[in-house]
Amino acid sequence: MGSRLPIAALVAAAALIGCGSDSSTQPQLGVGPNVGEPINLADCSDWNQASTGERLGTLDQLKDFAGGPVVGNSASAPSGTGAVLDDDRAYDLLDDYCKAEFAGGFKLYKLYQRAAAFSGTPAQ
Repeated sequence: MGSRLPIAALVAAAALIGCGSDSSTQPQLGVGPNVGEPINLADCSDWNQASTGERLGTLDQLKDFAGGPVVGNSASAPSGTGAVLDDDRAYDLLDDYCKAEFAGGFKLYKLYQRAAAFSGTPAQ
């Protein structure tokens, strides 16, 4: 019985160490409120838990990410910019998809970019 205490303490300590996060290892795009995850990791679960302000901040990050330079044959000479969605349309898109119970793990940037590829406009 006495040997269980040190083992339990070691397990608890290891769990606490594993839970720590270093924000310098996962830089977040943009500034301001977002869903609390780096934009490439944010998913529908994050979207559903976020406030309206956090969601709007996330849309800004998605627009910056998707509307960035498109590199053609030369990394030093962009061929243009990626397609972006109108903010109202993007909000509705993510809100509708993320309502589905099975969509919790869907990545927001993938939903956004796929929709923008079909109906978006080039970023300005």
